[in-house]
Amino acid sequence: MVLLVKMKLHYKEYGSGKSLIILHGFLGSLDNWHTLATRFGKSFNVFAIDQRNHGKTQHSPAHSIAFMVADLLEFVKEHKLSNISIIGHSMGGKVAMQFALEHPEIVENLIVVDIAPKHYERGHDAVFKALFAVKLNQLTSRKDAEDAMLPFLPDYGTRQFLLKNLERNADGSFQWKMNLPVLYENYEDMSREIFYNLPFLGRTLFIKGEKSAYILKSDDTMIKTLFPNSTLITIAGAGHWVHADKPDDFYETVLNFIVT
Repeated sequence: MVLLVKMKLHYKEYGSGKSLIILHGFLGSLDNWHTLATRFGKSFNVFAIDQRNHGKTQHSPAHSIAFMVADLLEFVKEHKLSNISIIGHSMGGKVAMQFALEHPEIVENLIVVDIAPKHYERGHDAVFKALFAVKLNQLTSRKDAEDAMLPFLPDYGTRQFLLKNLERNADGSFQWKMNLPVLYENYEDMSREIFYNLPFLGRTLFIKGEKSAYILKSDDTMIKTLFPNSTLITIAGAGHWVHADKPDDFYETVLNFIVT
């Protein structure tokens, strides 16, 4: 059994006003949200967070939705936040959903981006193969890493997204920012169903990418059972990374939801 150790989450703060927390997706980081966080900072006090084992937050042998919910609760308490809005994408969306279910008194607005509360079948095996194909001790450049990933991930955009996790040390060597072995070992927990005895009755918005299959019509019943006060909006032309594919549409959708 792994005991919960309080996690000092790395974050960036933007703007002022009512609190808005942004939770990135699996293998992402707060840097993926910098541009949108800056825009939201014109209206809100934004906290973009690196979740455990991602970005610049410390590594831990423990990784699960439950641990990340506990991390977020500690963060909220430390910063004395209340009546918060949360944007969660993919894995971050599952954390946001579970947090809202467990701590409804804290959450005023819940925005879930392209993920449902259901169990998902494995979908990142090619990604893991690509990442493990990169031999860090043999790299001389980022191009070497991309070349190693290419046979497993032909999509250029996906490779570039993952390569944002690669950083060069002072001595010229390379390392992954994320805790790759632990994320691989605990991958199944990221895919599990979100559940709770009581629904979250607060204001909830699900945002789906038109080209994404992460949220299906068959998920409606489960979503409405857990989040009865929820609305689903589909953003045309967007895939799973809705906020990156259609940032202007995403920004306006979220802003209109929170302020109305």
